[in-house]
Amino acid sequence: MTARTPDSARDIPEATVARLPVYLRALTGLAEDGTTTCSSEELAASAGVNSAKLRKDLSYLGSYGTRGVGYDVEYLRYQIAREIGVTQDWPVVIVGIGNLGHALANYSGFRSRGFRVVALLDADPDRHTDVVAGLEVRSFEDLETIVAEHDVSIGVIATPAVAAQSVADRMVASGITSILNFAPTVLTAPEGVDVRKVDLSIELQILAYHEQRKAGAIETEVLS
Repeated sequence: MTARTPDSARDIPEATVARLPVYLRALTGLAEDGTTTCSSEELAASAGVNSAKLRKDLSYLGSYGTRGVGYDVEYLRYQIAREIGVTQDWPVVIVGIGNLGHALANYSGFRSRGFRVVALLDADPDRHTDVVAGLEVRSFEDLETIVAEHDVSIGVIATPAVAAQSVADRMVASGITSILNFAPTVLTAPEGVDVRKVDLSIELQILAYHEQRKAGAIETEVLS
């Protein structure tokens, strides 16, 4: 699976696309520390990848490094931000304003990375008087109006699993073409609609697996 940039014919592997935001975050951290240039080794260490993989990933974007000097941090940061589309402002709607929805609405990292939450929607009338992160929670019935008004293409689902598919269907019908799903269920979507799933329980289970392996290794070492 590949991603195509909007202004070129380059195809970038999906795995590389997934790492570009990590490089962008690392470059932002370097810039905030006052670093103006960095080597591929330094950037790779900040991003938690090996330098060969980083150089291969960046080669899909073009030649932005200088031999013997490295990368200009600000310039490379801009180029990656431009490539993944966060040099513009992306309006986002969040559906499901329970505990997780509250946390997402209050997350300051959205705006600093080019995403502007324009609406918080919930099907529960008891929530419609709530104000979260400066936004009044509105009825889910307002979805189509909000999408049209703000030209929304990205939706976030933070509902219970049982409601997630119907919410996704309604989002797609309203014109949303990218969905970030926090509900613990697998969504189906038509071709042309991108769905990314974030399942916190699965991530915790993976950590539990590694902890169990480490504990087993320690026990084996003690017994031997």
